Amino acid sequence: MNSTSVKHATIVGGNGFVGRALANRLQSLGWRVWVPNKNDPSLFERELGSVFYCAGLTADYLARPFDTVGAHVCLLNSIIHQASFDKLVYLSSTRVYDGLHGLVDETMDLHLNPNNPRHLYDLSKLMGESICLNSGKASVVRLSCVYHDETDLDGFLPQLIRQVLDSSSTELVVDTSPFYERDYVCLNDVVLALICIEETGQPRIYNVASGENIQNSALFSVINDICKVNIVSTRDVRPAESPRVSLMRMFEDFSWQATPVLQELKRILLSKKTVI
Repeated sequence: MNSTSVKHATIVGGNGFVGRALANRLQSLGWRVWVPNKNDPSLFERELGSVFYCAGLTADYLARPFDTVGAHVCLLNSIIHQASFDKLVYLSSTRVYDGLHGLVDETMDLHLNPNNPRHLYDLSKLMGESICLNSGKASVVRLSCVYHDETDLDGFLPQLIRQVLDSSSTELVVDTSPFYERDYVCLNDVVLALICIEETGQPRIYNVASGENIQNSALFSVINDICKVNIVSTRDVRPAESPRVSLMRMFEDFSWQATPVLQELKRILLSKKTVI
């Protein structure tokens, strides 16, 4: 690959969970990757190539509302209107579908209320989405719960795997309900999706998820089958049914499909069990 054909990527939030994995993958493919420091003024002084906007706050957004808006909206707005770039891919969240029922897709109207403090995250993400779509040169990616393995610092599933692997007991008590459910998508699939969207995606919204909501009880069953650890839940809450995310757009545009989480969980546990 000669120097004129090398693709250039700028990853905002490139030291985070998804951003770091994306940077590593792009570099392995021969891309020239720049991960700017927070508030780096050279963002507005150099050619950025393809921008992957991975910055954001999740667990601590309620305690840091101004930082949340700054990360999801303000810096993004400045980059789109002031920086020089070819294309931008903005990471949003399928959490914006909370409150809906049945199968949900990228075209649906959403139910949000500014009087609900927990909707600050969703509202700020949607503001970022709107800025992107109005620019005409950015794609939006709504991610579900992204996981890799037990080395992840955050997330229910990685923490559960870590607890199981560290346990010497045949029983593990977990503060959750077996009826809670989530849509999980593995990190490797997410990275592949982001690259596909950068290369040939349109300036519109893409759901990147598994399209399947998995109850905790199904995770517990796989763990028990492979590791012989019985998971005991401290709660018996039966939440309302979560919306199911449509992946039709990702499949039609890129033939992209996610790895089922139970299949990936089995692979992770069996590989660790072999090592142990």
